[in-house]
Amino acid sequence: MEYYYKTKGGVCSQSIKVKIEEGIITEVKFEGGCSGNTRGVGSLVCGMRAQDVIIRLRNIKCGFKASSCPDQLSHAIEEALRQSEKSIKTEES
Repeated sequence: MEYYYKTKGGVCSQSIKVKIEEGIITEVKFEGGCSGNTRGVGSLVCGMRAQDVIIRLRNIKCGFKASSCPDQLSHAIEEALRQSEKSIKTEES
């Protein structure tokens, strides 16, 4: 499943595309943000369980901002999983 997430919290990246297959992150691409950092985070989480990434990245702050690109990635993954569950329930109905 591929999911697009519009970031919140005043972070540098504008959006995140995340692909999840059977609960595993297979691809992450940030639009905007610090290229080296966002590419590095995306590369590090590929192959990890989505739930583990959420736990590790949630509530990381960037300076005095309320959030960060890694924190926003955790929200994107969580929302993608929620959407996936909704579509599975709809298909079962």
